[in-house]
Amino acid sequence: MTESRSRRLGDALIAPVCFGVGILAAWEAVVRVTGLKPFVLPAPTAIWTAFTDRFSDVVDKSMVTGANALIGLVLGAVFGIAMSFVIVRFRLLEELVTPLAVALNAVPIVVIVPVLNNMLFGTTSQVPRRLMVTLIVFFVVLVNVSKGLRQVSPTQLELMRSYAASPWEVMKKVRVPNSIGYLVTALRIAAPLAVITAFVSEYFGGPQDGLANAVTNSLNGSKDVTWAYVIGASTLGLIFYLASIGVERVNDATRGPRQAT
Repeated sequence: MTESRSRRLGDALIAPVCFGVGILAAWEAVVRVTGLKPFVLPAPTAIWTAFTDRFSDVVDKSMVTGANALIGLVLGAVFGIAMSFVIVRFRLLEELVTPLAVALNAVPIVVIVPVLNNMLFGTTSQVPRRLMVTLIVFFVVLVNVSKGLRQVSPTQLELMRSYAASPWEVMKKVRVPNSIGYLVTALRIAAPLAVITAFVSEYFGGPQDGLANAVTNSLNGSKDVTWAYVIGASTLGLIFYLASIGVERVNDATRGPRQAT
């Protein structure tokens, strides 16, 4: 079983690894053959050298951006789940909250973050960036989880009514289990989105200690340094995405035995 799983994992990795190596090799060849200047497009070898030279700084700045993304992701998920239960229980509240959530999600980051920085928290606080991530994640989780709570099988609902089940029992035994898959999907969407939002929010005020600020500050110098920080941002997004995939795998593994029985 372990050998077959390892073989499947190896087969799944061969194609993307080969593709990535091919892209990097072609990139290196184009830069060397055409003689592109480093300020136009640095070679992958130069970027890797800059990344290793500044590894500790890239990690430090990735931790700042990652912390903002993680805190916003957790808060947005918690508030989104809680609000999903409320609006499913009270339809009138759904008609009030859903349009407001859509409106907030449509407001650009460039508007919200400076307002939070200048009017509420100041330019030395990370809170505006975390709140921005929270708002983005909240909307994604709210839409998906509320859909999962609502779209249950009519047969299951009729069965629960025949047992004289209370609304709480219907919620606990039918709606919540049905919404788990929707929540996992929401997290898979929201995880990389949280990193993107935390990164972009750094461009609009606040402490100058994150990845986006490092990218901006390095633009006046060597571009391979800029790309080194881009590697940090890409790695951070990949870590969040893989974590969401892990949650999905755990959910599939726990649901599988139940379906078999």
